[in-house]
Amino acid sequence: MSVIAETTSGPIQGRVKDDVVLFSGVPYAAAPVGPLRFRAPQPHEGWEEVRQTTRFGLAAPQVATGGMTNTVPVPWSEDCLYLNISTPAVDDNRRPVFIWIHGGGYRSGQGAVPWYNGASFANRGDIVTVSINYRMGVFAFADLSRFGDDYATSGANGTLDQITAIRWVRENIAAFGGDPEQITIGGESAGGFSVATVLASPLAQGLFRGAIPQSGAAHHTLSKADGEQCTDLLLSQLGVSDLQSLLSLDAESLLAAQTEIDKSQRGFNGVSPFYPVEGNPVVPVNPLQAIKAGAGRDVAVLTGTNKDEATLFVMGEVDEARLQREAERYGGGAALLETYRAAMPGASATELSVAMSTDFTFRLPAIRLAEARAAFTDRTWMYLFAWESRNPALKSTHALEIPFVFNTLSKPGVAAFIGQGEPPQALADTMHDAWIEFIRTGSVSWAPYTPEDRQCMIFD
Repeated sequence: MSVIAETTSGPIQGRVKDDVVLFSGVPYAAAPVGPLRFRAPQPHEGWEEVRQTTRFGLAAPQVATGGMTNTVPVPWSEDCLYLNISTPAVDDNRRPVFIWIHGGGYRSGQGAVPWYNGASFANRGDIVTVSINYRMGVFAFADLSRFGDDYATSGANGTLDQITAIRWVRENIAAFGGDPEQITIGGESAGGFSVATVLASPLAQGLFRGAIPQSGAAHHTLSKADGEQCTDLLLSQLGVSDLQSLLSLDAESLLAAQTEIDKSQRGFNGVSPFYPVEGNPVVPVNPLQAIKAGAGRDVAVLTGTNKDEATLFVMGEVDEARLQREAERYGGGAALLETYRAAMPGASATELSVAMSTDFTFRLPAIRLAEARAAFTDRTWMYLFAWESRNPALKSTHALEIPFVFNTLSKPGVAAFIGQGEPPQALADTMHDAWIEFIRTGSVSWAPYTPEDRQCMIFD
């Protein structure tokens, strides 16, 4: 069964799947190719005939990662600015809307990952779900502002893609049974970084009423100087110095240069190369600084992390020398290690490394986000996902909460994450219902976070 909806760009045809109406591969901006590479997203020229939107759009250019959530083939193209909509019905009802921004370290991922299937949000919560693609890595965050005003936003074009998608949803979602005044944005990992960065952006104020940054908060942006240094590295790696040469290169060459820079650089103050750059109209200042000044104060926020995020990233056994280096890098040295050892008696060096990395990369930034908002609002809630995978090496690892949030425990790749045995459906129901409540009402059943009592819901 096919369904037609009208958008500002032209009519589109979707299909019914999983008892919801699905529109896949809907363009929200012009293809950023040719002379539009590295430029701000531009309006799509539109179409007059009914456009088939029954196949997912291509992902943004990326290098294969083999990540656990990367469970479908990832054909990619620079023509990547597409979104997907799942809705209970194409009618005049005004339903809450959930826009999902995928993770992947600003290097990989796409909105079409099965874990992000919005059918349960539609069927159980009467919610319209939108998942988006956006430019990543060098295509999204190479600061080329040195080449003129047309590239003023180039250091944050991936963020601007996300904001452009949100604007498209506001302008069009009523045609899909959604309410433009009831939009919540959410995302995990780099998607969580994105949610908080969008929350702080002056270009996104007033576009949504709720935000859910999962395992990622208002950090992981590069200073203007660090962004310019990344560009210097890129030009040197490619052996070019002018804009036309950059525009003439194929996408594979740019990805190869990005990969080489990733290998040679440990990052800039803990932030990887080709992450969003500050000092432009999209990200004028550090997002946490903007939030401390009141950006996004009218938006309800639900944020949190997983208990053992870093088990996904800490490779091999950690020896004492490496553990001490890590403690120095986090700024506490021997005193920091003593604190963790006292809190975790008998823990191995690897377990201590996982705990420190989880806290400093994920948990503390989430707390800082909540505390930055405390001066302006009491509409911030925190959670901790503590259910442990039956794979003992993973525990409550990074991204494990996603199929619980979406109620997609049966989707491909999930079993490898949660381990063998009966799926923990009761916990998925509880967590999914909490997200539904927040998206529908802008609130949840537990007390808001305050610096005084630090209320936090534990999902275990």
